Parts: sequence; C-alpha cells; structure tokens
Amino acid sequence: MNIGILSRWNATCGVSMHAELIGREFLKMGHSLRVFAPYVQSANRWWHHKLIREDEDFVIRCYEELHPRTLDGGYIDEEKIFSENLDYLIIESYVSLPYFHVEKLVKKLGNRVTTALVVHEGRREDVRYSSLDIFDAVTVFDERYIREVVRSPNVRIIPYPCHPVKRGRRKFAEDVLTFFSFGRQPAREYLDYIGALSSLEYDFIYRVVRSNGLLPFSEPWLHQERKRLTTEEVYAHLHSSDIHLLPKGKTSYVVVSSTLFQCLGSLTPTVVPDTRHFEALPEPKPVVVYETREDLLSKLKMLIEDSSYRKNIIKAAEDYVERNRSDVVAKKFLTLAEASQT
Repeated sequence: MNIGILSRWNATCGVSMHAELIGREFLKMGHSLRVFAPYVQSANRWWHHKLIREDEDFVIRCYEELHPRTLDGGYIDEEKIFSENLDYLIIESYVSLPYFHVEKLVKKLGNRVTTALVVHEGRREDVRYSSLDIFDAVTVFDERYIREVVRSPNVRIIPYPCHPVKRGRRKFAEDVLTFFSFGRQPAREYLDYIGALSSLEYDFIYRVVRSNGLLPFSEPWLHQERKRLTTEEVYAHLHSSDIHLLPKGKTSYVVVSSTLFQCLGSLTPTVVPDTRHFEALPEPKPVVVYETREDLLSKLKMLIEDSSYRKNIIKAAEDYVERNRSDVVAKKFLTLAEASQT
C-alpha cells in the first residue's frame, strides 16, 4: 500500500516515537511510506519537541502546528498530501495538531483514502474535532481512553508499540552497580531517586544523561552528562547499566510513557513511580512500581539482592514486549485498514 502518516517525526516526543516505530515497520514490510510532518519552526515552539536526526527522503514537512499559548493558527499544505495518491493515512492526533485543517483534509479525501486516527490526547476536551465519525477508524492505547477521552462507535484499542527485544550481555553489577536515567524530565521528578539512593548502603554510580541541563544535585555517586541520545545510544547506556530509573510526575490526564515502551526491550529492570503513565500495565507488571520513597528504597534493595525477583521482572518485560513489539502493532494497523476497506 501507499501509506501516509501525518505526525511529528524524528523528534523527542511520544507522538513522533509512535509514528516512527510503526512507520519503519511498514517500510520493512515493503509498503511505500510518506510522512507528513510539521514545519520545524512551528513545532519547536512546544518545549517537548526537539529534532534528533535529519529527515529521510520520504518525510514531507507540510503543516504548521497550533501556537502553544493560544492554540491559534495552524495550516496544512493539502496539495502535498493529495499528490501522493495514498491508500491509507494514519493521523497521530495531539494537542498542537491543527484540528480544523485536519478535519477539512479528511473530508476532502473522502472514500478515496482510508483514514485512521491515533489518539494521544489525555482529556476529552482536548480532542477538538466536530465529530470522530469522519475517520474510518479511531485507535486508542488502552481502555482508559474509551472511558475518559473519546466517544466513538468505531474506536479500537491498539497498544503503544514497543521497541523489539535487544538483549545486552552485561551480568548484574559485574563491575559496579549502575543506575541510569535519561531525558528532559523536571528536576523535581528525580527527588525520590536521589533521596532513596542516598540511603543505599552499596557501592554504586547513578548515570544521568539529560538534553536540557544538569540536575541541581551534587553527590559523589552522581555522574551527569548533557547530551540528546538516539535510541541506539539509549540502548547502549541501558545495556551498560543494571537498573533503569524512570522519572515521571503525577498527572490527572490519561497518559502512557513512550519512554518506557522505548526502553523495555533492553530487558534492563525499570523502576517507575505510581502515576497514571503506568496504571494500565498488566499483571505481572513488566516494571517495578513504587508508591513512596520508603517503598522505593525497599524495592531497590529487592532488585539488588533477590535475583529471582529481578528475573521475574525481566521475564514480565520480555513477555509484554513480545506481545506489543513494533512489528506486531504495525500489522494491527494494516489489519484495521483492510477491515475498513471491506
């Protein structure tokens, strides 16, 4: 098929990662792909959008995002999309997308192109289409989105894709016990980890790589670097570490953690706070979830000292990734297109 994806691309956000994970699988399967991405200048007005690599030949930048303060503006150069003779258009829907122009585009495409909407918004009021019925299919990541975010008879659950399993060779703490975090989360979201590690009675290091400034902490075991990592570099760090500490703050919105799904395939045990990002994960949990700083300290000690506990977490992570890896999820989108065309 000639497949199009309207989305952020090559950027540090969950919208971009979702599109990239399934889009690259479409290419591996032999489909033609065109990515319709936002103009960089407009997307960069949003703090969480940062480009991490050069665009490929199949990427066409052709729309302007809404303004982050007013949610005004927005524009799509429709001709760049009409000219590609698409069979299938997947639209990654998120709060800065120019909704009105997307709706106009989909109506003009009509029955010539099958359309699927991927809902990233976490609140009902953020989904600003006049009707979701204009799309052939609407997809969400789990049942919470159906209860709290979207109302549509044609909604389907397709989980957020995982980076496939890529095993490391490291034996646990083979040189020195190593914790690892990366990204751009606010410094306050590291407080539990810094506090708990301060109470650990082991020799260890905590390696933190951040793209937007170092943490305001000074500990002899805290090793920091300022750098924006590619996925390949993330996996190299995960495979040279023993425990991945993933910081996330509390929110009332429905949300998933793209960072988790990017990293689970490393099979490095991941520790996360009890926030909405992780509440839909199945049992047995593929991560270690903590509630309080005391609970975090206790579970870190279990991970370090109890190899059976550690192996169970890794096994649950592997099972989850195998069920939801990127090629499996990409095939679900193809099946959805076939069903919509019959």
